[in-house]
Amino acid sequence: MSLLEVRGLKVHFPIKKGIVLDRTVGQVRAVDGVDLSVEKGRTLGVVGESGCGKSTLGRAVLQLEPITAGTVVFDGEDLSRLRGSALRAMRRRMQMVFQDPLASLDPRQSVASVLAEPLRTHGVKGPYEKRVRELLDLVGLPGSAANRFPHEFSGGQRQRIGIARAIALNPELIIADEPVSALDVSIQAQVVNLLEELQERLGLTYLVIAHDLAVVRHISDDVAVMYLGSVVEIARADELYARPLHPYTIALLSAIPIPDPEVEDRRERVLLTGELPSAANPPPGCRFHSRCPFRQPTRCADEVPALRVLEGFPGSQVACHFAEQIAARELKPVHAEAAEPAATAHGTDTPPDSRRSSAGSPS
Repeated sequence: MSLLEVRGLKVHFPIKKGIVLDRTVGQVRAVDGVDLSVEKGRTLGVVGESGCGKSTLGRAVLQLEPITAGTVVFDGEDLSRLRGSALRAMRRRMQMVFQDPLASLDPRQSVASVLAEPLRTHGVKGPYEKRVRELLDLVGLPGSAANRFPHEFSGGQRQRIGIARAIALNPELIIADEPVSALDVSIQAQVVNLLEELQERLGLTYLVIAHDLAVVRHISDDVAVMYLGSVVEIARADELYARPLHPYTIALLSAIPIPDPEVEDRRERVLLTGELPSAANPPPGCRFHSRCPFRQPTRCADEVPALRVLEGFPGSQVACHFAEQIAARELKPVHAEAAEPAATAHGTDTPPDSRRSSAGSPS
């Protein structure tokens, strides 16, 4: 059963021009026709390059950004129709973990005040000391942390406080916007493991937004890949990483370094050319066709591909006219190259790290 269903979601931001007469001259299509669903108790990961609209999607689900068109249905209730107290009551069941833990915490409030604030806002009767200590214990922080301030903690500890605040009201859905991207690599695994543990203990449903494909693979049951405001592929996590169907997904996964020098040197990398187009003026037809290594002379630039299920891939949906031919390896990428030889001892060859960065990594 789907706890969250998003249909035809669009979030457009007007482009204004003029000093005396302010007029709209265009639209930035940050999110443009997204369809997805999240089943209760599962985790959907949303990945894509910076600027693809994934963070705007998360904020629009919580109604933190005004929706231009489409619906967001949470547990059978259309959030886009709710206003005022009705929307506030529904938000008690949905919370968000923000990307920057320091910026999302009030530096003038103690941890106890930060964690008690959502309880006060939604009319939960005090005293709050017991609940604050329960929350700190859930996220692995000592009770003495309640009297300290955000600047006294490390980045990982601040993110734990942000997670504690998000679960204070016992929500059903947590939207985590880049929850570990601002943290050291050594701390990222601890926070991801904490999210998984809380999901198991509290029965949470997650929508995790990230650009780190390794993090998404570890925590997600399903993965949605976004490009320029649209979802281009949705699949079970294991299926997507084993058999990507959309050319953009193939390029993203080919950019992930493999910790085996022999395999890394032999494998083919799919290179993306050009820059991400502007969301204010997206390409016609398939939005990825201007960078697609599998681009064909027909349909790609003229016809918008629908997100559809492919025969033989029942758990996957892909928005590509030629996905069947790509899956059957009947089409070969134009901008693909074998890995260059490893750097020599004299350092004359290109370092491996710089070669990988050219392969279209979604950072």
